[in-house]
Amino acid sequence: MSKPPRSNYPDIGHLGEDLVAQWLQSTGWEVLHRRFCSRWGEIDIIAQYHQQIETATFQNAHHQDSILAFVEVKTRSAGNWDAGGRTAITPQKQAKLWRTAEIFLAEYPEKADYPCRFDVAIVFCQRVSKKQSQVTAISEAIASLSTNELTLQLQEYIPSAFEL
Repeated sequence: MSKPPRSNYPDIGHLGEDLVAQWLQSTGWEVLHRRFCSRWGEIDIIAQYHQQIETATFQNAHHQDSILAFVEVKTRSAGNWDAGGRTAITPQKQAKLWRTAEIFLAEYPEKADYPCRFDVAIVFCQRVSKKQSQVTAISEAIASLSTNELTLQLQEYIPSAFEL
């Protein structure tokens, strides 16, 4: 029996992004955009984190200070050629992400003064064989997601992975 056409398989890149978005939300981040596109490329996830900061004023008031993260998600299976996606973030890719982030900030000027960073999420994807149990304990995974066909694990989240 031949393999079904590739279109019948779930898009592992989108599943990896789903996993990272869920993990970010579970750790207090607000996902503002998914797959933000510009003519330069695409940013997988744009997220905002609200920090409570005490100000040294007369009444010890609190105000919110936010940070923006432009997140590149790399989803890879075993035997990949690019160190789990780490080496795919070339200087050219970084420049495209930077330009796309600038366009986002131009479209949302109210966010332009927030501190920004570029994060990278490394997701490992594995096909689930019929013999393999769906319940696996992966101690090094930060978060995981399973479908009938795949198991994905967030292996590494790298805040401020690069600067331009």
